[in-house]
Order: sequence, then structure tokens, then C-alpha cells
Amino acid sequence: MDTILVKIKQKENCADLPLPAYMSSGSAGMDLYADVDGEITLDPGQIKLISAGIYISLPEGYEAQIRPRSGLAVKHGIGIVNSPGTIDADYRGLINIIMINFGAESYKIKRASRIAQMVINKVTQAEFEVVNELDRTVRNTGGFGHTGV
Repeated sequence: MDTILVKIKQKENCADLPLPAYMSSGSAGMDLYADVDGEITLDPGQIKLISAGIYISLPEGYEAQIRPRSGLAVKHGIGIVNSPGTIDADYRGLINIIMINFGAESYKIKRASRIAQMVINKVTQAEFEVVNELDRTVRNTGGFGHTGV
């Protein structure tokens, strides 16, 4: 498994929050923690921007993806609106999570709750070549549902 160095800075008044951490040796994602005062309520259908209390500096050629935590999704219907969210290598702002409650009941987010996962990936930038025709495949232009329901 490759390892890269990512610089991290905690937001003022967030020294009590754990740094992002892998919860097992085989984890792809590291948990992010809620930077909220006390607790906040996320009502059914509601979207809120929740600070993770950190800033990062990724090396060029990498991105961080912000993904929902599966336990929150299956147990409470909690997700991330722009999943996965992308943090570009040149972004230095506060990491925030756009959370949504798809569930039927209100959900309380407490300070230092694990609210999302962050996965670090290598990226490739594309160049485009304009052509008159694309190569054909067996699927070709078959779109949504083309193999049946």
C-alpha cells in the first residue's frame, strides 16, 4: 500500500477533535469528525453544512474524496448530498460536509461524531481530441436500462 504525506491544520478551537484516522489496517477511508458546538439536529429531508474542523494540503496529483459512512446511512438514512465530494490538491479551505437526512426521524450530530470518510486518490488529468466518429463497441449507445430492469 502506498503512503503519501498530507499536511493538516486544525481549525481554531478544534484541538479536541481527533485527526482523521483509519479505523483498521485495511481501511481505504479515514473518519472525519463533526466540528459543531454541542450538538445539532438534522431533521428528515434537511441539508446542513457541517465543518470537519480541518484544512489539508494534498500533494499535486492527488485528491481527497468525501464519502458517507455506511453505518450512518443504513441505520439512520444519513448521507452526503454531493457524494463523493472532491477536495482538489490546490484547495486550502476548511473541509465541510454537505450532510442530508434521508431518514424518517431527526438525527443528532454531536461534537466529535464520526460524520464522513475521506479517501485519498491519485488523479489523472485528460486531454481531449476532437474526432468525427468514435470507435464502436458491443454496447455502443445503449444507455440506462439497456440490459433490462
